[in-house]
Amino acid sequence: MATQAFTAHGYTLYPSPRNEHRIMFEHHVFVPHPYALIDLPSFALAGRSSLFAACRLSDGKMGQLVSFELEVDLAHFETHFTPD
Repeated sequence: MATQAFTAHGYTLYPSPRNEHRIMFEHHVFVPHPYALIDLPSFALAGRSSLFAACRLSDGKMGQLVSFELEVDLAHFETHFTPD
C-alpha cells in the first residue's frame, strides 16, 4: 500500500510504515542523515512520537524528521541519538 506524502513545517514528509502514530506532533527535529537507523522504541520515550523521511524545502536536503508529543522526549532524543 502506498503511503501518502504531505508538506508541513517546511518539509515534504513521507511517514514511516513502522509508525504507531502517523501524525505530526508539536515538537520535532530534522536529522540530516537519511539512511541512519532510528529505532524510536529503543529510546524509551514518555510520550508518543513519529518518524518521517523528509525533504527540507528550503534547500532540498534529504533526511528524517522525528516528531514528539512531549518536549522532554525531544531533549532526550537530541542528547542520546548518534548517527550510524
